[in-house]
Amino acid sequence: MASTKILLTGATGYIGGSILSQLLESKHDLSKYPISVLVRGEDRAKILQDQGFNPILFQSLDEAEILQKVASEHDVVIHTASGYHTASAKALILGLGERKKATGKEVHFIQTTGTSNLGDQPISGKYLESRTFSDRENIYAYLKSREALQVYSQRTTDIVVVETGLAVGVKTTLIMSPTIYGVGSGLFNKLSIQVPKLLRASIKAGQSEMIGEGKGVWDYVHIADLSRLYELLLNKVLKGEELPIGEKGILFSATGRYSWAELASGIGNALAELGAIKTSEVKSISLSEAAEKLWGGSELPTELAFASKYVQDPPKYSSANQRHSSRTSSDVSHELGWREEKTEQDFKNHFLEEARLVLAAQ
Repeated sequence: MASTKILLTGATGYIGGSILSQLLESKHDLSKYPISVLVRGEDRAKILQDQGFNPILFQSLDEAEILQKVASEHDVVIHTASGYHTASAKALILGLGERKKATGKEVHFIQTTGTSNLGDQPISGKYLESRTFSDRENIYAYLKSREALQVYSQRTTDIVVVETGLAVGVKTTLIMSPTIYGVGSGLFNKLSIQVPKLLRASIKAGQSEMIGEGKGVWDYVHIADLSRLYELLLNKVLKGEELPIGEKGILFSATGRYSWAELASGIGNALAELGAIKTSEVKSISLSEAAEKLWGGSELPTELAFASKYVQDPPKYSSANQRHSSRTSSDVSHELGWREEKTEQDFKNHFLEEARLVLAAQ
C-alpha cells in the first residue's frame, strides 16, 4: 500500500503533534507514505512542511465541505483535533467514503476520544453506576444506552463516527484514552488538558482543589505510550492487517490508575515545592464552584472529566511489566501488540515537570 495517502488533523496540538514526532522516528518504514496535515496559519504550515509533511491550510473544523473534500483525497485519516466536534468527524468519514467509491480501495478512520464517556456522576448523583469495563466488550452498545439517558457531545461524536462509517463503508477505529500525561514531543503544544487546567486553577486559587472528597477513580496513559499505539495501528492498516472496526472498534489505552484525591495531592505538592502556592494541603470544593473555574459553569462535563468514577477490568495478557498489569483494561490494544514503557513512577514524577511548564508560560 505504498501509494496510501494519510491525513492527520490536530497536527499542532498535543496528541497530533506527538503522533507526528513518533511517525518521524518510527522503527517501521513509514517515510514512503505521504502524510498531509490540516493546519491553520502559513507560519505553522511552513514549519511542518520543513519536517517533510504536506500542509493543507484551513480555517475551522466547521468547514465541513472543505474537510470532506480533503478527506476524499486520502486513504487513512487520523482525527486528533477534537473528540467533541461531531460535524467534522462526520465530514471526514464521508470524504473517505467518496475515496473508497472512486478508488475501490479500503479506507480507514481513526478517531481520538476519551473515557469521560464512561464516567458516572457521583457528586450530583444524577447517574450512578458500579461496573467494570474492558475493550473486549461492546462499548458501542454501552455508549448508545448512556446517550439515550443523557446527551454528551463526545459520546454523541463517537456514536456518529461508528454509524457513519458503517453507512458508507469506512472502517472506523476509536482510541478512547483516559487522562493523558507527560510533556508532548510535538513542535507546538506540549501539554495536555486535565492536569495543566487543574494546575492553573490551583495557582489562581492559591491552593490545590478537588471536587468533593476526590474518591473518583480514573486511569492514565503517558503521551509517548499513546503515540506508539497510534503508530502501531497505522502500521497495521498500511500493511493490510485487520483491526477491530465499527461497533467492535473502540479501544482503551489505559496503563495505570489514580484517584482524584491523589491527583490533587500531586498537584499541591508540586506547586508548593516550586513556591507557586504556600501550602500543599488540598481544599475540597463543590461541583458548581469547580464548574465555574474549569468549564465556564457547565457542570456535566466538569463532573465527568474531573470527578467521575469508572473501573475497568484488569487485562488477561502477558507482559514483562507485570507490576502494572492490574491497572489497565486495554485488553484488545495489548492483544494487537501494544506495550507501555512508562511506569507508575513516571506518573508521580510528571507533576513537577508540567508545573514548571505551566508556570513558565504565565
